[in-house]
Amino acid sequence: MARTHANGLAVAVIDRGKVGFVQAYGIRNAKGEPLTTDTVMYGASLTKMVFAYHVMQLVDQGKIKLDTPFKDDFDKPLIEYGPHSDQKFLGKYGPYTDLADDPRWKKLTPRMSLTHSTGFANFWFIEPDQKLRIHFDPGMQFSYSGEGLSLLQFAIEHGKASEGLGLDMDDLTMATFKRLGMTRTRLMWRPDFATNLADGWDDKGQPQPHDERSKVRVAGSMDTTITDLPKFVAALVRGDGLRKASRSEMSKRQLHLTTATQFPNFGPELPVSEQRKDLYAGLGVVVFDGPQGHGFFKGGHNEQTANTVVCLEKSQRCVVILSNDVRAEAGFADLVKAILGDTGVPYDWEYGDRAGKS
Repeated sequence: MARTHANGLAVAVIDRGKVGFVQAYGIRNAKGEPLTTDTVMYGASLTKMVFAYHVMQLVDQGKIKLDTPFKDDFDKPLIEYGPHSDQKFLGKYGPYTDLADDPRWKKLTPRMSLTHSTGFANFWFIEPDQKLRIHFDPGMQFSYSGEGLSLLQFAIEHGKASEGLGLDMDDLTMATFKRLGMTRTRLMWRPDFATNLADGWDDKGQPQPHDERSKVRVAGSMDTTITDLPKFVAALVRGDGLRKASRSEMSKRQLHLTTATQFPNFGPELPVSEQRKDLYAGLGVVVFDGPQGHGFFKGGHNEQTANTVVCLEKSQRCVVILSNDVRAEAGFADLVKAILGDTGVPYDWEYGDRAGKS
């Protein structure tokens, strides 16, 4: 924290699938109030990992098939959803009418959403003309896309009830959180979070308010604590709540990652000789192989948030780090190595130029 100038940091360690060390350091807001193990912090894109777990529960229940195209999930064609005039709709999902002239939308599947291979930009609203489009043949390459996960959320929540869809993601996730004793976690804002809440700091050290997410957005709306989230990660690394095949599918090598860094979107492939041979998209996570064997990880980041989860499969050892100061990110590689030893986690790919710089 001294090296990165981070104001707040929370750390948990999981060993043999059980939560052990849990601690919080520093402050939670500009008033100087302490960051505690029960302080609610923004989960950011760690939400995607939690979502993927629940998708695989639906796979186990026969309500989702990873390779069945989304076109089969709705009572009307996907491209009839989401007119630009419907701002309430656009606030939660993509404007799918924009895809009407591109027949490749018919190929899109849940697996492509979970492996970031839909061909969408990260979000439709960052496109120059704010229109959703498919940039490459779906399933052929990786390009990080929260929009792709939003499509899968849309299918789960608005798909055919006759097929077991039309479900509520808040209800699905809250059932898991209750089962695991995660009392201060939700994929949307709860007023009682305000009693012990982390604001944040940006890369200039300027304080930023906590973003109170009023809707479930599986790409990144989760609030959680360093007491709660490791309970989920421990369950995930043990495989609790999933059939063995579904749990294995999450950390299976799904799609080779061939770019030098995760961002920017649609980056050029490295020459084959320079590509990391073990680096693949899993389902909702990235998988790798290192000195301690197979592992998976997921990060979460915005202007004032830096989070990471790293798990080693064989030993069921994990580290969970949440920070309400984005500058902490520069120390994650060293901190994870100090806790878990040399893992091979690909932070140079995850963070690019931000890796290890403080």
